[in-house]
Order: sequence, then structure tokens, then C-alpha cells
Amino acid sequence: MAKLEYDKTGRLLFTKEMKKEYTILLPMMAPIQFRLIQKVFEEFNYKTVLLDTEGPEIAQVGLKYVHNDTCYPALLVIGQFMHALQSGKYDVNKTALMITQTGGGCRASNYIHLLRKALRKAGFENVPVISLNMSGLEKNSGFSFTLPMIRRTIGALVYGDTLMLLSNQTKPYEVHKGESMALVDSWIENLSNQFRSGKGYTISEQKKNLDAISSSFSQIEMKKVSKIKVGIVGEIYVKYARLGNNNLEQFLADQGCEVFVPGIMGFALFKVDNRLEDIKLYGGSKVKFKIVKLLFDYLEKMETMMIESTAKYGFTPPGKYSHTKELVKGVIGYGNKMGEGWLLTAEMLELTETDYPNIVCTQPFGCLPNHICGKGMIRKIKNVDPRANIVAIDYDPGAPRVNQENRIKLMLAVAKENLNAQSDQKNVEKTNSKMQIKAKVKTTA
Repeated sequence: MAKLEYDKTGRLLFTKEMKKEYTILLPMMAPIQFRLIQKVFEEFNYKTVLLDTEGPEIAQVGLKYVHNDTCYPALLVIGQFMHALQSGKYDVNKTALMITQTGGGCRASNYIHLLRKALRKAGFENVPVISLNMSGLEKNSGFSFTLPMIRRTIGALVYGDTLMLLSNQTKPYEVHKGESMALVDSWIENLSNQFRSGKGYTISEQKKNLDAISSSFSQIEMKKVSKIKVGIVGEIYVKYARLGNNNLEQFLADQGCEVFVPGIMGFALFKVDNRLEDIKLYGGSKVKFKIVKLLFDYLEKMETMMIESTAKYGFTPPGKYSHTKELVKGVIGYGNKMGEGWLLTAEMLELTETDYPNIVCTQPFGCLPNHICGKGMIRKIKNVDPRANIVAIDYDPGAPRVNQENRIKLMLAVAKENLNAQSDQKNVEKTNSKMQIKAKVKTTA
């Protein structure tokens, strides 16, 4: 068994010896993207398990170790970890945990410290916690987020975002139910096999794969009918995680809606762009600026490929980051970048512009950035684009699910009225057009 090692602050380290013996537990957020990212870790010889546990017991376990005024995503992620360790499924002497650490002003930077505190309280102080970060915040000899690994993770995000987007645009209309998600599973298996062979990461390989993915979804037999189109935005965890938003996407699907969820790539571009803005505003290393700019340009290239391949086969592509950023000029400042910052406002404007004007803004209780940039900007967004029909929903351990769903249903009732009004207007225009054609024919005769 690997010897336990600590740094000078008393932090338990994840060592090279542990990499050989330990299983790393990963929290679930975006199912499609995270399944692919897990395959990247496996390619670099890390043994991982992606936790998919759900249910009210996760929050209850979290409440034992995290104060209920703490950020709801932290409570759920830590609750999911603790629930797994207490389940008996894993050898706690050969198990490690991994969690992201942004290093920004958001409380997410402190999740890792809350997790270690919870482990000590529960008697799991021998379980190491690995920080997944690109800021050099914590280092472990047994884990390195190297450049090749970063590149492959970006590739996994691009593929994951594309699969999420295409399945959301085909699933509500598919003639053979389940075909879209079966195709998602098939592509995850296909891409995983490519990853294991060291393929699927070059520009040419990704372009080829993205075209093939979009083409395959375009061949799904669909029956296009009029549906309410709903966008989902908000704090990144509750925006994607079924555990965090009470399976919001499925609820909307059950209400007969088509759902659009902006991808993680937009958030990644936002975070990298913030580093560039900081250097521009406050000064900094020119070398660092050039390195960060290279990463930003690479992400933009990946985004462009994703947009081109989906649009080529008739799907509504994700918005281009540069355009999304332009939408908030004069609406909210670019210095507003804690959490999801101005991007949250921009995504709502973009969704409305691209014919997804009905929006659920998901926010954890007590998340100040989301209350300001999400709920706080609704009136301003409606002034800019009156089509916007937005409802802000708080998620926390004490929020009754039925109340959340009833508020969403009220938003959908307004959406249905708007959809019927649009349909009536189109019918009137169609009738008028026919009458004009008949009048011209009579005049000619």
C-alpha cells in the first residue's frame, strides 16, 4: 500500500505510487461531456469512476458535512462524494477524490477546503483530494494536468457539446423513440475507442468526426411539429447536473418542449478570455498573455469547427463566443466576471435571438453572481429584446420541487400563448398572400 505523504501545510498528497493503486472518484455534472473526459483520464492511466448517484439522500448526506448556507453545488458535490465513501463500494484506503478549483473570486475555489473538512469530520482523513486546475494552485506528484491532457480534454468537450446539442434538437421529434440517445451512446463508444488508439484529437480528425456526428443525427427520422423552445442557463453546475436541477431537461421534455443548453466550450472561452482582460486592464506578463492568447485562439478554432459542422447539416448551431460577447455591450460590463458573470446575461440574449426566447435561469440559493447577472438582468434583457420570456428558479435543499415546477409551468403557459399568437399571425399572412395572388390573377385576366 502507498505510503501517505503530506506537504508542509499538512495537506495529504496524491503520489505516483497512489496513481498505480488508487481509484479516483469524479463528481457528475454534464453526463455526455464528463463521460468523454473520463475516457481521457483513462488514456493517461488513471483509474476513475464517474459518480452517477442521484436522489434526495445525496443532499441529506451533504447537509451533515456542509452548512446549508453554503453554495448548493458544493453541498451536492460533497454529499455525492461522502455518500460514495460511506456506501462500502470503494476501499477508502485506495480511493482518491478529484474536484475542480478555479482560483477565482467565486466560492467554488473553496469547495476543495470544504471537502477536506468534511473528510476529517467523517473519519476519512486518509482519502487524498486532487485539485483539477490550470492555475498552479495545488500540485501532486501523482497527477499532472499536462498540455497533451488539456488538449484531449478540450477535444472531449467539443465532442460532448456537439452530441448534447444534436440530441436536444432531434430527441423531441424522433419517430423512433430513444434513437437519439442510442446514437449518443454509440458515438461515445466510437470516440472512446479512438482515444484509446491515440486518435481523434488532431484538427483534421476532429473536423472529420464532427461532420460524421452531425451527418448521423441528420439521418434520424423526425416528425417536425410546433413545440415550445426553451433555453437553460445559470450557474454551471445546476445548469447541467440532473442532481442539481431536479432533472430539469427531462421535466421540460415531458412538457413537450425542445430544449437548448449552451455548451461548456462557451464557458471555457469566457474563463480564458477573462485572463486576457485582466492583463489588458491591470497589466501582467507579456509572455503569459501570449500563452493564454494561443489557448484562446485554439478554443475559438474548435468552436468554429463545431458551428460549421452542425450548421452544414441543418441544425441550429451554438452561438459564436465573439458574437455572444458583443450582445452585452451597453447592457452589462465585461468586468462583471465572478461565477458566470456577464456570460449569463449574454447567453439569455443569444437564446432569445436564436428563437429560444423561453428561458429557465437556474441559480443556487445564495449565489450572488447569478442573482445579479441572471435574475437581476431580466428586466434589462426584456427592454433589449421584448420576446424574452424568462423565469429564475432557485435551487437549494429546502426548495420544494413542486413549487419550482409550477413556476416553470407558468412561464410555459405564457410561451404557449406567444406560440399560438405567432401561428395565428402566420395564418393571417398566408391568407392575405393567397388573396393578393388571386387578385393579381383576376387583374391579369
